[in-house]
Amino acid sequence: MTPATPAGRKPASSAPPRRPRLSRLCRRGAGASIWAAVPATAFIAVLFLLPLAILFVQGFQDGTLDAYRKALTDGLYVGVLADTLLVAAYVSLICLLIGYPVAYFLATAGGYWPTIGLIFLLLPFWTSVLVRTYGWMVILGRNGIVNRLLLDTGVIASPIIMINNLMGVLIGMVHVLLPYMVFPLYAVMRRVDPNLLAAAEGLGASRWETFRRVYFPLTLPGVLAGATLVYVLSVGFYITPALLGGGKVPMTALLIEKQVSQFLDWGFASALSVVLLAATLVVYLILRIVLRGNMQWN
Repeated sequence: MTPATPAGRKPASSAPPRRPRLSRLCRRGAGASIWAAVPATAFIAVLFLLPLAILFVQGFQDGTLDAYRKALTDGLYVGVLADTLLVAAYVSLICLLIGYPVAYFLATAGGYWPTIGLIFLLLPFWTSVLVRTYGWMVILGRNGIVNRLLLDTGVIASPIIMINNLMGVLIGMVHVLLPYMVFPLYAVMRRVDPNLLAAAEGLGASRWETFRRVYFPLTLPGVLAGATLVYVLSVGFYITPALLGGGKVPMTALLIEKQVSQFLDWGFASALSVVLLAATLVVYLILRIVLRGNMQWN
């Protein structure tokens, strides 16, 4: 016997409740998004991932690991790789020390100063890197503008060697890569709420404490983005170290070019490229972990 139901009520149905139509629409929208991303994914795979895979496979000469073993164990190439990473670190640090105050000025100045500053930062992009490097060779040469000015004013007795050494390479690379540090910092600094700084000062914090404990932690995402851009670009730089270094500042990009153009050793050049890429990724991950941890701590 079935239990009697109260009058005027329908018996409860044993069929499962229907799912809301919204969930079906969400699944349909997610599927459409996935299909919309297929062309972009295929584009990245063909133009980026496939060349990297070919480069990696090409390093296995005759099916052996000799090229990679040489790139990772030979003292000459390991030393050049370490010098390359060190030069990139120097360039990133100098760009940060110069770019942070510049970005702060552009983000906080009033009137037309931010527009004028951004125009001057964008102007170098309209000139080739090769032309700018030759310009620095003229400026920093033994008979260049800087040496002539210092000699004529009696500051120095003999010309200063500023090219064909590390100094010239750093000056040229910082000049080229400085905007890549300023723009991320400027974008982050523009989003910092001034009320937070006013609140910190109202609570008794000095300007240094406000900067150290409030402003700088808020701008760490810009520091991470700018340092990453400058570092990655510095590691693979070729034109400026080749011309301003004069072959006396060895970098891995120069070795790769020499293996291809002079020795026609594509396998070893591919191995050097893969090792350089791997080292860059490792340094990037370390930098990201350190700065992300610092941001979370703050």
